[in-house]
Amino acid sequence: MPRRRWTGPLLLALLLTALAPSPAAAAPPAAADTATVPLPSLSATTTQVASGLRRPTALVAPDDGTDRLFITEKSGTVRVYHPDTGLAPTPLIDITSAVDESGNERGLLGIALPPDFADSRNLYLAYTALPDGAVTLARYRLDESRLEPLLSQEHAEYNNHNGGQLAFGPDGHLYWSIGDGGGSGDPFRSGQRLDTLLGKILRIDVSRACAPRAYCVPDDNPFVDTPGAREEIWLYGLRNPWRFSFDAADGSMWIGDVGQGRWEEIDHLAPGRGGLNLGWSCYEGLEKFTDGDCAPGAEHTEPVFTYSPYTGGCSVIGGHVYRGRQYADLVGGTYIATDFCSSTVWALRPDGRGGYEQAEIGRTPTQVSSFGTTVDGEFYVVNDLPGGLHKVSFAREEPTCRVDRTVRSWGTGTTVDLTVTNTGDTPVNGWMLEFPLALGQTVVSDWNTDLTQGSNVIEAADASHNATIAPGASVTLGYLADHTGDASPPSRFTLNGDACAVGR
Repeated sequence: MPRRRWTGPLLLALLLTALAPSPAAAAPPAAADTATVPLPSLSATTTQVASGLRRPTALVAPDDGTDRLFITEKSGTVRVYHPDTGLAPTPLIDITSAVDESGNERGLLGIALPPDFADSRNLYLAYTALPDGAVTLARYRLDESRLEPLLSQEHAEYNNHNGGQLAFGPDGHLYWSIGDGGGSGDPFRSGQRLDTLLGKILRIDVSRACAPRAYCVPDDNPFVDTPGAREEIWLYGLRNPWRFSFDAADGSMWIGDVGQGRWEEIDHLAPGRGGLNLGWSCYEGLEKFTDGDCAPGAEHTEPVFTYSPYTGGCSVIGGHVYRGRQYADLVGGTYIATDFCSSTVWALRPDGRGGYEQAEIGRTPTQVSSFGTTVDGEFYVVNDLPGGLHKVSFAREEPTCRVDRTVRSWGTGTTVDLTVTNTGDTPVNGWMLEFPLALGQTVVSDWNTDLTQGSNVIEAADASHNATIAPGASVTLGYLADHTGDASPPSRFTLNGDACAVGR
């Protein structure tokens, strides 16, 4: 089947009528190591290289000259993969006696290797601990097979939204994500509170201890002087930041924050921008959250990309910016992410004008739970079930359709004419064009198509007189819609499941 690939400029104005003013916190585009191939011309594929993993959750590569990957499993084990010898049968680490893996989202969730791992043989693990599911950060001394808990947060009421990402930042400090405490709708109002670690990304110094803590809080953390606030907090207003990463070239931070049910979001923050409020539970994505926790006058930093689960997704799986060598000419400087349910591969890239280009460039295997990179920056993914390790490849593949848009707006109405061109070399016999509408738009009438609107997604089928599109030929269709302030046209389209380039 042809791959789906949605593409078009990311409209940062989308839904801004629902947003409070926010600081300019998005990271500036990085000039170095950025490919010039248009995102619509990219294709991502995967090749399975190992099987037999038991619900893998994360993977990292030690910079020790061994070319190994360390892969965490939900039950509390860490497995080793080598490209020459495959998956080692015996775990490198086994902390199952300390891990609470009850429920779907509890278990051993994250792993990070410090810059001095080759010498210290220490690594860091994030897991939900027995007996009560407290989210816990621990140091593991590999040479001594010894687990040393450093920091924990109570998390007994619900078993979901534990976060669990660990990563060392460009400043050498350890960052850790924790979800809002679970349930739905942020029942503890954790996201906007500063007296709890729930719904946050933390930043601590694990290279030393500051009694009575087994770690230190950096002096420049944003809330060290805020009465009643937890000093470890770096960012707040998060729902379940399952995976985040740092761009190795510019130090900027990318966060995939799992949504409540209407919007999944990706955030991109410039280096060193601690103290930002990412909105939850006042906002879900760019939309005001019903019955959310909104403090008067609070400033919120908006995501750079959102998508609706109604298009088949359920949980964004944040990835990495590609900084490897093998595909640098194709995807250098491009952020790659996926979704646990739809397996869509999203590509995002700063457009140099303050916005972002985005495209849907392929599919991952089912239920991908995490991305990882080798020391050289090449990509792997693991999938939850059936438990495999897959290498990610990229290629150039030109789209087989293009959509041009003509928009006329007034008051509370807008008309959109769409010209769909078959840029492939085979006829299209019968077609279905799918695209999302901006929030608050409702189709009133249509022409040259049989159009239906479900949630924010439109399905436009061929009419009897235009069902065939010959190579190089075009058909025109359109619709009239009411809007509540946002009259922007659709930014991405798929034709029979294959994504189209977007023209004017």
